[in-house]
Order: sequence, then C-alpha cells, then structure tokens
Amino acid sequence: MTTPTLDRRLFLAGLGASAITLASPALATVKPRVEVLKDPNCGCCGAWIDIMQSDGFEMEVQNATWETLSQYKTTKGVPEEMASCHTGLVEGYVIEGHVPPTDIRRLLAERPDAVGLSVPGMPFGSPGMGPESEREAYSVFLIRKDGTTEMFNHYEAA
Repeated sequence: MTTPTLDRRLFLAGLGASAITLASPALATVKPRVEVLKDPNCGCCGAWIDIMQSDGFEMEVQNATWETLSQYKTTKGVPEEMASCHTGLVEGYVIEGHVPPTDIRRLLAERPDAVGLSVPGMPFGSPGMGPESEREAYSVFLIRKDGTTEMFNHYEAA
C-alpha cells in the first residue's frame, strides 16, 4: 500500500484556495463608503442618504455652510451647471446631487476616467425628491476630467 505524499506546491495551492474561499463572504459584504458634504438644514439630502444606506452604502455625513459646500464642489471638479444640493465622494468619484444608487454601482463597476456623476438641480422623483411613481424626466450626467459632460443614464417621467 502506498502512502500519499503531500508536495509543497499542492499544499500551497490548497492553502491559497482556502484563503480565497474564506475571504469571499467577507468581500461580498463590503459596503462602498460615501462621504457626503451637505447643508444641515436640507431634508432632501437626508432622504437621499437614507435611500443610499438602504441600498447597502455606508454613509459618512458632514454638515457644511453653503459657502464651504460651494468651494468643495469647485475643488472636486463639479462644473457650476452640474451643481446640486449635496456632494458625495465614493472611491475617488464625485457624486453630485440625487444620483440613484444603481447608477453609482454602475460607475464603480465600469470605472471610467472621470470626475463622477451628477443629477443637476433637484428633479422631482429622483431619489430623495419625492415619489418615483410621480417623477419628472431627468438625466444623470458623467462629468469628465476636462469639465465636459455626457449623459450616463436617463429616467423618463413616470
């Protein structure tokens, strides 16, 4: 009868596979962290933050004066015409305004060379701005590093 031997390569391969298997559930539960700067008196920002948390994002919120918030937008590369009421930062991307969580997840999956996403203004029915069932049409824009923008997604009126 032969006794099986364990060679070093086989042992290390098994050890590596075990580590990956054990780490996989932990990796699947990692929540993207969004740092948000907002006006302390803005209720719709709070509603958007709640929606993001419900969708599995970890939210870190800081209140700021409008002047500080405006300066922050400028330093992060948000063109004036793309501005909204709050600004987030997730994995190096700016999230300006009431951007839906699904669009943020797409941004993080595709990783374009860009500043980030914006829903300019505060369109009714965007996340945090009233019921989606009564929304007005709005677009989500990708802000390029050169300041240009292009449509990333569009939502028809409900």
